[in-house]
Amino acid sequence: MKAADLVVETWSALDANRGRSFLTVLGIVIGISAVIAMTALIGGINRALVGELGLSQAQLVYINIFTGKPTTYEDVDKMARGLTDYEYMVAASMGSADASTEKKKANASIQGVKPLYFKAMGTKFVQGRAFTDAEEGKGSMVVIIDKNSVKTMFGDADAEVVGRNISMGNNSYTIVGVTESTSIMMAGEDLINAFLPFSTMATRITGNQEVSQIMGFAREGSNMDSVVNKTKEYIAAMYNIPADQREDNMYVYSMQSMIDQVNSTMGAFSLLMTVVAGVSLLVGGIGIMNMMLTNVTERIREIGLRKALGARRSDITKPFMLESVCLCLLGGLLGVIFGYLGAFALTGLGASAILGEGSSMTVTPVIDLGTVLLATSICVIIGVVFGWYPARRAARLDPVESLHYQ
Repeated sequence: MKAADLVVETWSALDANRGRSFLTVLGIVIGISAVIAMTALIGGINRALVGELGLSQAQLVYINIFTGKPTTYEDVDKMARGLTDYEYMVAASMGSADASTEKKKANASIQGVKPLYFKAMGTKFVQGRAFTDAEEGKGSMVVIIDKNSVKTMFGDADAEVVGRNISMGNNSYTIVGVTESTSIMMAGEDLINAFLPFSTMATRITGNQEVSQIMGFAREGSNMDSVVNKTKEYIAAMYNIPADQREDNMYVYSMQSMIDQVNSTMGAFSLLMTVVAGVSLLVGGIGIMNMMLTNVTERIREIGLRKALGARRSDITKPFMLESVCLCLLGGLLGVIFGYLGAFALTGLGASAILGEGSSMTVTPVIDLGTVLLATSICVIIGVVFGWYPARRAARLDPVESLHYQ
């Protein structure tokens, strides 16, 4: 049988049973849609987490010490000298104060930092600049806020605020920069995030030189697990922390470990959805087999006539196999389209469920070409596997009995 004749015959058979064909491929459509939609959604959330939470800073290590003894920048400098695996170390002091402008009052969550902090954290500025070393050294009355805070205090997130003043506590500060907002920053109608030079923070807000959190940026190519373990050993020796009290008195973790945790969580979601989609595909495959068996039954006399005229088994098998594969490919194509559309429809719902209500994180579905190709391959395999038995059964029919079939 010529290829052109085979295609025409297959199309005629499918066209003659449009309704049955459509209902048969629904299982395939649902399964593929689920795979594409959830894979795209999970990929989008994973990318958003990596971007928004700064997880791309894989060389960053967070250090918190809870010994009851104040930690100062002198201690941080000592750690930086003793821990040679770090390119540099920075720290932040934490505080809060009432903030106000001419139009709005709010509560400010304030961090006192040195200029190197913004480099370590990979902070992106949408307006203005970071502090200078000179401003930090002399305790200048300057402040940096994030974009959400601009909206809270000035009514418009895109308002030009560099050079304008904001009061915090008993002092007025000049805004020199605006950073992008991330989901790890507090946000709300009565909450803002602000950065002050460390020396200004110590003088005007906290009244001391203590730091609340230390961040180390490991050298490129460092083994992060080894860096974390060495850091724990050094801090334990520096503060004389007994081995059985380390878990209570310090907390050291790397961004790489968080990346691994996020990937593991998203991988679990992907596996779960793959299993669910696999069940749907199995059901769809059984539906296709059932339809093909019905087609064979309806066309027994036609099959008998063809065999009586000299048709070989392969001539009988090929049309049925091609019908099955075409049904699966049609289901796969529709599944990819609906899965892609479904991923966008589920973006808001999925982000809210996983990231929490009110998150400023933007999630864009990520369509992986490999996933699409895998889904297409699965459709072809299903068509071959579930179409083989009906096609084989048709080819093995006895022509005499087939011609007498009513």
